[in-house]
Amino acid sequence: MELIRTTENWQRAAAYNVRIEAMVKGFGIRLDQEIDDHDTENTKYIVAFNGRYPVGTCRLNWIDEKTGKIERVCVLEDYRKTGVGKQVILEAEAWIKEQGGNKIIISSRIEAIGFYEKLGYKVDWSTREVNGVFECVNTEKIF
Repeated sequence: MELIRTTENWQRAAAYNVRIEAMVKGFGIRLDQEIDDHDTENTKYIVAFNGRYPVGTCRLNWIDEKTGKIERVCVLEDYRKTGVGKQVILEAEAWIKEQGGNKIIISSRIEAIGFYEKLGYKVDWSTREVNGVFECVNTEKIF
C-alpha cells in the first residue's frame, strides 16, 4: 500500500473517486453533501493506493493553529478491515504533527467509534448529532 499526501490534481481526483465510491454509492450520501466547500485545490488529502488504484482517503483541515481535523475518512468496501484505514489515519496524524498540531479531532460514525478508540482517540459524547445519514460523535487525540 502506498500513501500519498496530495499535491496534484490527479491525486485529489483519486481522493474524490474513493469518496464517491464509498460514500455516495456505498452509503447513499448525496454528491453535493459529500463534496463540499472544504474541498478546494488547496485542501490536503491522504490517499492510499493499491498499485495504481485508490482505495482509501481522508481530508485534513484546521480548527485552529494547534488543532487539526481529519475528515471524510473512507475506505472502499473490499479494503475495509485490512489496515488501510489505520494507515490513512496514521499518515494524516503525522502530517498534522509536522505542521505543529498537537490535537486532532475526527467526527466518527457511531458504528466506527471502536476503530478510533483503538488508535488512541477519546469520545466526546456531548457532540453526538445526526449528520446527514449518520449519527456521529467527535473523537479527539492530544499529543
